[in-house]
Amino acid sequence: MNANPMLKALGLSDQDRAVLIHADDIGMCHASLAAYAELAVDGVISSASTMVPCPWFQATTQFCAAHTDLVDMGVHVTLNAEWHSGYRWGPVSTRAPESGLIDEQGYLHHTVEAVEAQAEPAAVHREIVAQLRMALDAGIDVTHMDTHMGTVFYGGFLESYLRAATEAGVLPFMVRKDAAVLQAMGFSQERAEVLAGHIAGLEAQGLPMFDEVSFVPFSSMDAHYDQTVQVLSSLKPGLTYLIIHPSTDTPELRAILPGGWQNRVADYQVFMRQDLRRYLNAEGIHLTGWREIREIAHVASGQV
Repeated sequence: MNANPMLKALGLSDQDRAVLIHADDIGMCHASLAAYAELAVDGVISSASTMVPCPWFQATTQFCAAHTDLVDMGVHVTLNAEWHSGYRWGPVSTRAPESGLIDEQGYLHHTVEAVEAQAEPAAVHREIVAQLRMALDAGIDVTHMDTHMGTVFYGGFLESYLRAATEAGVLPFMVRKDAAVLQAMGFSQERAEVLAGHIAGLEAQGLPMFDEVSFVPFSSMDAHYDQTVQVLSSLKPGLTYLIIHPSTDTPELRAILPGGWQNRVADYQVFMRQDLRRYLNAEGIHLTGWREIREIAHVASGQV
């Protein structure tokens, strides 16, 4: 693909590397909010998004209200509840079985595949709108929307995601990929072609998009800083969305993720380190956030 026009809008060259370091799952549990509260003040992150159906969403809204100068918060559209540890959540718009949004226990389905197979598209649209509306009504200055586990990119739900974002004047997270790359990422040929068509059309309309999505692989807590630096050093020219899942180490977190809590604690610890910020500066990697991107998009569209 051609160079991302967002680079020029950010005052960078086509060969520069820009990264948005994004903290997912805020409000999923207390540990996620506690980590975000520290990272927003002293850490190396750009933005975050909150899970509206989860128990600590209300506390997240209170933090946002008290720290409007620090917060760059979006809505992490949540259509499934994946943990098998007894920790679940349901939709905010309905508990009607005919919606297809809930399982036999009355919670959102465990898997993306179950959502795709059973959820009614109209019910998905209502749920996306309800989650976004709850965040806005709670006073969050919602800078963007993104998707928990990529669920909105499947099953014909993308149109609802984009429509809800457009109607609310909120930027949706999208990645500029063609059909061949999307197929290589695991989408069916039919879905890849539909998704690629949306991407091309939206980019032509000036929607800000990312070139890559990246994660930091986890092997051990001791090695996580070095692995983070390795990921950052391998960034290509363009705009990358680096997703992390920071949480403090609490009994609650360990109960929810008995086999995976270390990954999230390691993200929290590493991205609190100021030597990571110094590394980014030394490497000339530009750190940007959704608020900056939104301001650029508004200027380009004549909204300011």
